[in-house]
Amino acid sequence: MSKSNEKMADEKPEVIKVNKWDASVVKNALDDGVKEMLISKRGFEEDYTLIDRRLWICSIAVGVAMFALVWDYLHPFPASRPILIGCVGGYFFLMGVLTLYTTYFEKGTFLVAQERDPAGLDSACRWEASSHMEKFDDMYQLVLTVCDGENQKSRTDSFNRSCGEFIDENGVVCLDLVDSAVDKLVRSLESGKKDS
Repeated sequence: MSKSNEKMADEKPEVIKVNKWDASVVKNALDDGVKEMLISKRGFEEDYTLIDRRLWICSIAVGVAMFALVWDYLHPFPASRPILIGCVGGYFFLMGVLTLYTTYFEKGTFLVAQERDPAGLDSACRWEASSHMEKFDDMYQLVLTVCDGENQKSRTDSFNRSCGEFIDENGVVCLDLVDSAVDKLVRSLESGKKDS
C-alpha cells in the first residue's frame, strides 16, 4: 500500500454501527458523537473532576472491601465478625452515596469541558453536556449549559429530537448530522453571550 493510500485510509471517519433497537446503546453512541464534536472539532479541553469524584467513591468502597478480606484472612471468621459487619455496612453506605451522587449531582452529565480563551485574557468558559432518553422512547434530549468564566452566568439550550434523525436504517450513526445539531446549539449559546 502506498503512502498516499495509507493517509487516505487514516483520514476516513470512523463508522459507528449500533443496534438501533437498544435505547441505551443508541444514547451512548449519540453521547460519544456529541463529545467527539465538542472535544475534537471545537477544541474544548475535557475536565475530569466529575468522573474523578465518582472514582474516588468507588475506590474507597473497594478499599473497605479489601480491608475486610485481608482482616478475615488474618483473623478467621469468629474473631473477624465485628470488623466484617462494619465493612459490609460501610460498603453499602458508600454504594448509596454513589447512587445519590450519580442521580442527583451528575444528572446524566456525560461531559464537562473548558473552553479556553485563545488570547489568554478571559477566564475559561465551562461547558456541560447532559442527555436523557427513555427506555422505550426514540426521543433523544440533549442539554448544553455554558457558564462564563468572568461573571459566572450560565446559559442553557437544548433539543429533543428523534434518534432516527441521527441513525440510518442500517444502524450507522451519521456523525455529520450530530455535529450540525450540536454546532447549532453551541452557536446559539455563543450568540447569547454576545447579547448579554
